[in-house]
Amino acid sequence: MGDCRPLGFLIGLPFALIALLLSVVGAVIWVIGSVLSCLCPCCICCAGLANLAVSLVKLPFTIIRWFTHQIPC
Repeated sequence: MGDCRPLGFLIGLPFALIALLLSVVGAVIWVIGSVLSCLCPCCICCAGLANLAVSLVKLPFTIIRWFTHQIPC
């Protein structure tokens, strides 16, 4: 079904590499937020920080999927 979409993968690759760097930053933020929420569970902002970090970690997959769906067959 997705045999004719390698062009979208190649076009989206530079953006996915940038998103991969952002996901590494997100992983670091997630670890820091998890440690802070374990130390002080009353900090509700740490949960929001962890959710933001998880979305940053998922960003490369989202970008590649978006670019491959933009290329018509």
